[in-house]
Amino acid sequence: MIIYIARRLGQSVFLLFGAITIVFVVLRVVSGDPASLMLGAQATPAELDAARDRLGLNDPLWDQYVRHLGEVLTLDFGESWRLGGDALSNVLDRLPSTLTLAGWALVLTVAIGFPLGVYAARHTGRLADRLVSYLSLAGQALPSFWVGIMLVLVFARMLDLLPGTADGTPVGAILPAFTLALPFVGWLARLVRNGTLEELGKEYVRTARSKGLPERVVFNVHVLRNTLTPVVTVLGLVMGNFIADAVIIEQVFAWQGIGSLLIDSIVHRDYAVAEAAILLIAVFYIGLNLLVDVLYFQLDPRITLETV
Repeated sequence: MIIYIARRLGQSVFLLFGAITIVFVVLRVVSGDPASLMLGAQATPAELDAARDRLGLNDPLWDQYVRHLGEVLTLDFGESWRLGGDALSNVLDRLPSTLTLAGWALVLTVAIGFPLGVYAARHTGRLADRLVSYLSLAGQALPSFWVGIMLVLVFARMLDLLPGTADGTPVGAILPAFTLALPFVGWLARLVRNGTLEELGKEYVRTARSKGLPERVVFNVHVLRNTLTPVVTVLGLVMGNFIADAVIIEQVFAWQGIGSLLIDSIVHRDYAVAEAAILLIAVFYIGLNLLVDVLYFQLDPRITLETV
């Protein structure tokens, strides 16, 4: 177990290093001059050159990269020229908002997707099963930003039932949370359906039925318990996807989280904040993947070091 965790930690460090490198290169090659944005159109060439020197933008790219690696290792991303203050602190201030949105989306995913999957499995081959499958595929195929816009149009503008933008209340989180959860509702429903059908065909179910146990006991106690194992482990992956996908959803609903901060920082070439936001998202995503791997290793006795 220790060897497995150490190996996964090594892979996670390698992935983080790759993420740091990609973010650095992409942000440096994107057109736009941070010095010009900081000083405005009236700045003189001398003032612009001095600002670039202060930001280290005139140094060779390799020197910037090496310096950047050292700063990241010490969690020093620099100062935000647009917001003021430490860049990482500005990102961490938005973190609770994004986690709240992701948490509500996770609740909706489980509350809708799990019962749908169970219902489809209990009615396999019937109209209900096909309907759940079609709706699941549609939910996964529709672009999230389009779904969000349509929900705002219908429920906020036409019906005036829900706020179209984040207003700091639980009601204001319904539309963005549902938009974020929709693709994973269908994915979870199909996962639960297929897992339940697989468990129903196993020997222990036939044995339980042959002993005269009621179908309700066989299904709820034996089948669903074994179906929950893969579901519990993949929820960590779902949470990681929520945090990453929130970049788009927060823009649609004006949700003041890491995603909207990241987009604004890229638009204004605020390198420090953009890098801190992207790497924090990467840490969450990679960390949750690592947690899921370890958790699945513990929950499923069939998995050994030789099988991973």
